[in-house]
Amino acid sequence: MAAVLRNAKAGETAVAGLSILGVALVYWAGGRLGLLTQVVVGGVHVTPLWPPTGVAVAGLLLLGLRVWPGIALGALLVIAGFGAITPASFGIAAGNTLAPVVAVLLLARVGFRVELDRLRDGVALVFLGALASTLISASAACLVLVSEGALAPHQFWPAWTAWWTGDAMGVLVVAPLLLAVRAARMPRDVPLRRWAEALGLLAVTAGTVLAATRSPLSLLFLVLPVVMWAALRFQLLGAAPCVLVVSVFAVPAAIDRVGPFADHGLLAVMVQLQTLNGVAALTGLLLAAVTTERENTLDTIEQACVALAEVVNRLAPGEADGPWPPPVDPRRPD
Repeated sequence: MAAVLRNAKAGETAVAGLSILGVALVYWAGGRLGLLTQVVVGGVHVTPLWPPTGVAVAGLLLLGLRVWPGIALGALLVIAGFGAITPASFGIAAGNTLAPVVAVLLLARVGFRVELDRLRDGVALVFLGALASTLISASAACLVLVSEGALAPHQFWPAWTAWWTGDAMGVLVVAPLLLAVRAARMPRDVPLRRWAEALGLLAVTAGTVLAATRSPLSLLFLVLPVVMWAALRFQLLGAAPCVLVVSVFAVPAAIDRVGPFADHGLLAVMVQLQTLNGVAALTGLLLAAVTTERENTLDTIEQACVALAEVVNRLAPGEADGPWPPPVDPRRPD
């Protein structure tokens, strides 16, 4: 028995170690992708969309708090790409680790469900998982950079704002996508027209965002009907990829200062970009949650009606097969 317990414990340790390593590698890969589009604020390189934060939140929600060392390791690997690891690097990595841990703890306090099938779950992810918790990572990083001399004190707030919005957008854009893919259950009998609609939706999203972000006209609002279409028809599994497509096309356009982002200063461009990303993510996430909650409620009502019909059929055979509600006999007194 002792040998069996030791083997089971060794197996659990191995699984935990592999999970931590996997989170670290995905975090590092997300960081490398995020660094492809970056801006310089106060001499500090920041990204308008930082995918690792969303990876960290989703990883902790799906695998548990035990994988937090993977976030710290992944953050150090990303920082190592800029040069040697310094004491300041550990401070930044600590902030990047603590923020998603706090996000998951806050979400657990309000009964968050990873299926994101209730409006309250969407609201919690937005305000607790994205906007509130990322205050920690942005504050820790900017304070460390100021103390190290890499960031001038008067540039603290511009850099902090860019860092915070980048982390928050990473949660809003990436975390729902990972949670949706993890919880997806593909039916076997999906009609061909359903697949055609899904592929057409992605194509229309890409074309609309490309036109809106490259046209000199202010057409960014055109992406919202597409995101709403995705949320209403495919819930989170459709809305999350569309929101990601919006960000993937919008961020380079903002960095290159083309289309509606041309002829504006860095601050104005970042405000436009993050407003677009935030509104698209909020619209898709909350509308998908409302739609899923409504469908689940209808399913519950339908199941209750079927169960009630079975009870009625047992008590009065044949009554449940007629119209509902049953017709009123005019000869029957009230």
